[in-house]
Amino acid sequence: MNGETDVAAPHALERFQRPALFLGAGALAVCAIGAFFAPAQFFRSYLSAYLFWTGIALGCMAVAMLNHVTGGAWGLPIRRPLESATRTLPLMLLLFLPILFGARKIYEWADPARVAQDPVLRHKSLYLNVPFFSIRALLYFGAWLGFAYFLNRWSREQDATGGRAISRRLQLLSSAGLVAYGLTVTFASIDWAMSLEPHWFSTMYGVLFIAGQGLSAFAFIVVVLVLLSDRAPFAGYVGPRHYHDLGKLMLAFVMFWAYVSFSQYLIIWAGNLPEEIPWYLRRLQGGWGWIGLAILLFHFVLPFLMLLPASANRNPRVLGAVAGLVVFMQLVNVFWMTQPAFAGGRLRIHWMDLLAPIGVGGVWFGAFLWQLGRRPLLPLNDPEMQQAAVHGAH
Repeated sequence: MNGETDVAAPHALERFQRPALFLGAGALAVCAIGAFFAPAQFFRSYLSAYLFWTGIALGCMAVAMLNHVTGGAWGLPIRRPLESATRTLPLMLLLFLPILFGARKIYEWADPARVAQDPVLRHKSLYLNVPFFSIRALLYFGAWLGFAYFLNRWSREQDATGGRAISRRLQLLSSAGLVAYGLTVTFASIDWAMSLEPHWFSTMYGVLFIAGQGLSAFAFIVVVLVLLSDRAPFAGYVGPRHYHDLGKLMLAFVMFWAYVSFSQYLIIWAGNLPEEIPWYLRRLQGGWGWIGLAILLFHFVLPFLMLLPASANRNPRVLGAVAGLVVFMQLVNVFWMTQPAFAGGRLRIHWMDLLAPIGVGGVWFGAFLWQLGRRPLLPLNDPEMQQAAVHGAH
């Protein structure tokens, strides 16, 4: 390590901050123009993009808290990027406003005329209504922002003072935070995604979202670490064993996501109930089945096979390539989970489906890079820093 001055130097990705912001703002501006001609399509495309990028920010918070609870050398190199992602949550709160404004275009339960004609929607209207939907969203964001604030505040205090007392405080905070994260993301996934088809339900839907967020966030941070690894402070700190640990953990996330996805499919297939099977029928017919097959092959089979060998996990380029594939396929997966609700049984990809993720993602990534440059890239005074350095050097 080269000291605090080098650690706090501008990072290698800083040059992408403004281009990402300009690209994102431009893409969102084009989508806004498209909203004048196809407002319903705009809000539906925007929803998928928003769910994906918010999932990465929330998943990073969960992974950071998981490391505080469990410890381990694997978390030290990625802690600052994880914390930087959590500090984008105020931006995601702001970007949630279009979903509130467009709720009637997205959710059938938000349309009073549809509710009046549907006894199931009338029965669920006590929970599924726009005012209560908005209040719950504020509660979710309040919890997420609160935990993210103290995670970052106490981590900064640790940089200044060091000591194990702050580590213990972060551990206790993270223990409660993981419970709160599980509850809030479960209800948020029901509100924002599962209620797109309010006649359908699944008790595993929240877990499926949690698994997807954890996987995509972890893979995203691995990509960031690989891109930063050639320059200080990572060049003198991150070693083959760090990459090996991260690769095996990403394999565990891949397997967990696949297990939850298959379990939900198996339960619904075995039950064969008319109120449950239409969700999968819409996603396996009319061309959507090909996207489902691609998700199976490139979101599970290929990453699983590539992450099994120890040699692949110790190779940053291979690990980064697999992680990038996983991030992209999670975007495809979110699209596959949400858009068939609007497609009328046939695969249909609108140009805003492609541009909205670029727009939201460009703005989010620019904000992430800005946050990444505001603090030292390694937790300098963490009590485990030297032990983690020795671990990586072996």
